[in-house]
Amino acid sequence: MADANISPPMASPGYGKRSAPGQAPRDPHTFAHLPAREAYIASHIDRLPDGAAMDAKTLAKELPYGQQAVRTALNNLSEAGHLRRIREPAGDGTTQWVFRTFFSRTARSDAWWERWLNEGDEPQPETKPQRSPAYDALATLGLADPRLALSARECADLEPLAAEWLARGIPPAQLVAALTAGLPASVHSPAAFTRTRLREKMPPEPPSVPQALGRRIMECTSCRTPGRPEALSGGLCRVCRGVDVPDAGVSAQHEVVVRAHVARIRAGIKRGGRA
Repeated sequence: MADANISPPMASPGYGKRSAPGQAPRDPHTFAHLPAREAYIASHIDRLPDGAAMDAKTLAKELPYGQQAVRTALNNLSEAGHLRRIREPAGDGTTQWVFRTFFSRTARSDAWWERWLNEGDEPQPETKPQRSPAYDALATLGLADPRLALSARECADLEPLAAEWLARGIPPAQLVAALTAGLPASVHSPAAFTRTRLREKMPPEPPSVPQALGRRIMECTSCRTPGRPEALSGGLCRVCRGVDVPDAGVSAQHEVVVRAHVARIRAGIKRGGRA
């Protein structure tokens, strides 16, 4: 294993290793279930800091294994549930993508990785019920215009309608503005008036977006072909798992297509950092 006193090579900012959430503490038997080579490489990766370069070429320089052996080991670690390759937007309002390898010393199932991909890596602790953004928006109507002052019960009754507005992409401030715009000189029943506006001015539903493709996309650990989690069992596509075994001509064509696809995606990326 590389000298712990030597700083490992770091990937370009935003790229490289990322630690998966909720891992068990490290102990001497963490990777005992793996073959010797995979356990050695997993132990090395586990000690790398977030942001460290994790491509096979870099790891091969740090380990007593060649690049092909490292690639094979990474595929095996993926199938064992310890890592997944992910691409995601570099930040809000940008078309640049970053390519990362998320590593977990705790082996995870395909279902866990898919759930994490959909829900994000922020912990979701159980908390006591709080007022919803929809309820808060209704509660502020009276502050925006006294003619629409609502009681606590009226806010609770109208909350489902207001929540539907928010679910359709309308921010709370815009909801308040829509409900208070152009009010008549007097409003005899604020709750009834608000209910009517909530129903009649309800915005259309936004276009549907494929689940799990909006923020993060999983890639095959071996050939980096993008795909849905359910299509990448063990983090590998069907061809790399050997489920679909094409003849030599088709295999070569698959490699060309994959390389062309990855090249197109990375064409707009200014930095060439890799996982």
